[in-house]
Amino acid sequence: MTSTDVNNTLPRHEADLAEVIHAYNQVTQRLERSHERLKGEVLRLRQELASTNAQLQRSRRLSALGEMAAGIAHEIRNPLSAIQLYAQMAVEDIEPAARAGDAKLGQAAAHAGKIVAAVRGLDAIVHDVLSFAREIEPRPGCLEARAVLERAIEAHRPAIDAAGVAVRLRAPSRLELHADADLLHRALLNLVRNAVEAMAGAATRELTLEARPDDDDAGGAMICVADTGPGIEPQNIDRIFNPFFTTRNTGTGLGLAIVHRIIDAHGGAIVADNGPDDSGAVFELHLPAPATAPATAPATAPATAPATAP
Repeated sequence: MTSTDVNNTLPRHEADLAEVIHAYNQVTQRLERSHERLKGEVLRLRQELASTNAQLQRSRRLSALGEMAAGIAHEIRNPLSAIQLYAQMAVEDIEPAARAGDAKLGQAAAHAGKIVAAVRGLDAIVHDVLSFAREIEPRPGCLEARAVLERAIEAHRPAIDAAGVAVRLRAPSRLELHADADLLHRALLNLVRNAVEAMAGAATRELTLEARPDDDDAGGAMICVADTGPGIEPQNIDRIFNPFFTTRNTGTGLGLAIVHRIIDAHGGAIVADNGPDDSGAVFELHLPAPATAPATAPATAPATAPATAP
């Protein structure tokens, strides 16, 4: 029964009361709906604040670890250089006699060669540590998103083809990224390399690179790198960007930490998770909008052939 029907069937004062009650119920329902929306928004903001605080704390820890690691790496590099020099000199001194048939010297030359190789491996680790610790100062410009993704794919194309990985590349034709071209390429190449290695032995091997506007940041952009490998163990998701953390038998465990520092230096954020039903790892790079829109036309990454599935 509507308020008009009530007015036609009740005495005037009762009709007025019914009208007031009806209006009260409507207001109450609207207030309840508004309250529920506010509760949802407060919950979302709390979650967003917690995520932001966690990212800030992680950035601070990475910075502190970087400073400590840099000091250690510099202390190690000088004696390593001396060891490599003397080991190489020993090899050069011993090899002529070893080639003349002296078995003992031949064995000594082989041992010295192993020392040289081991030192080179250690020097590569020191180089990675210093790269992680080095101050990152992006020189952002306006980049064409699709060209950036294609550049990363083509840089790793031989390994992609050798592994039998199919590539899916999606990006709007006019989407622009505000970033340092070389630093962003380095971050993407690291993620592409990890994805290809993670899919070794997988029944389905598909690598997806996608760029699209960031729904959470007007004017910003998001890049997604997804694979069909085994995914990330749940207990490792919060540790995956920690320096020296790795689940592989090789590598320094600094690759993703360096990616994190690059994106952090751009004022952005990186998120790691698994796809639906744990169908591989998914990395999202969130790049913020420029503070001031550039006046020049967007620069493109170095030209490459379009990425296609092998």
